Amino acid sequence: MNTKGSLRALLIPCLFWILICPISCRAAEKKILANDAAIAYSGRVGHEGTATVIYWSGTNVRFSMDGNGVQAEIDDQKGDNYFNIIVDGKVHSKFNPDAGKKVYTLVSGLPKGRHTIELFKLTEERHGRTKLFGLTIMNGALLEKPAEHKRKIEFYGNSITSGYSLEDSAGDSNKPEYFNNYKSYAAITARHFDADYYCISKSGIGVTVSWFPIIMPEMYDRLDPSDPKSKWDFEKYTPEVVVVNLLSNDIDLVNMPKDENFIARFGDKKPSNDFICNAYKVFLMSIRQKYPSAWIVCTLDAWKDPESDGHRFPGIIRRAVDELNDARVKAHFFDYPRQHKKGHPKVKDHESMAASLIAFLEMNVQW
Repeated sequence: MNTKGSLRALLIPCLFWILICPISCRAAEKKILANDAAIAYSGRVGHEGTATVIYWSGTNVRFSMDGNGVQAEIDDQKGDNYFNIIVDGKVHSKFNPDAGKKVYTLVSGLPKGRHTIELFKLTEERHGRTKLFGLTIMNGALLEKPAEHKRKIEFYGNSITSGYSLEDSAGDSNKPEYFNNYKSYAAITARHFDADYYCISKSGIGVTVSWFPIIMPEMYDRLDPSDPKSKWDFEKYTPEVVVVNLLSNDIDLVNMPKDENFIARFGDKKPSNDFICNAYKVFLMSIRQKYPSAWIVCTLDAWKDPESDGHRFPGIIRRAVDELNDARVKAHFFDYPRQHKKGHPKVKDHESMAASLIAFLEMNVQW
């Protein structure tokens, strides 16, 4: 018996699998860069090399795969951001990345077959930037880019549109874990119409004055909301419908003459209805210039009881819409019984707001 020959016959296949198997495994888990053409993004995102930078509430990363799980390499600026991980259209879990660059398993143990995975930002721009460097599909591969949404919609708003304190049923907390843009009236409306969704919102912002130095007419055209030199290219996205839900912060601040932001904007003189109306109208005209054919719907948060005499603001909005004399600019005010009388609207309130807006759009807008 040739012992050496027998050992050689056994060792050669073993060496083959020892050498080849790691290569096969690595090939099955090849890293996909964030700028891959098969990954779909909704929302204003930036790019740093091959990484994608996420800023705004409601920004969505979507891709299809045939693996049983996926990992993501992420660098979060502060560790304050929260995301929904959505699998095949259903919320799978909530994800809070740490500050710094790490690799996370977003989902694992999925059954064999095609899956669509989404990463949806719940928190807002002040909670910091999130960089996505790439994905690793576990035991599978990235498939073709998911089908495009049927329609396109964009929202400009404040804390309500962001989903501020939406999940804090006991109070009105400023903690990031209580933000949930996915459950906001804006995101619900977008999903109803199967619309690509862009959300430009910031808690505390106004049209004439905010709870901080910047106002929406100075921020609405930015890519990076914290950088005045970072400008968004409006050619990249043209919505069919734009919803403007602003002025509720102006309602409070125009009556606070000692506030530093009041003084910075108005000096020692309270702004008149004419001044507010003109500022609002100029902002709408800026949007019209960017989107010549879009429907623009002007609304106001119901939690401020906007029809009361002391607020005046629904009348200001109606006047601005009338003076524009544009058939595709309309006013609509939310009308529903609030579940929570104090603080920001909660989940049920947002659902009612969405139902109101959806009904209005279905009756008054031709997509």
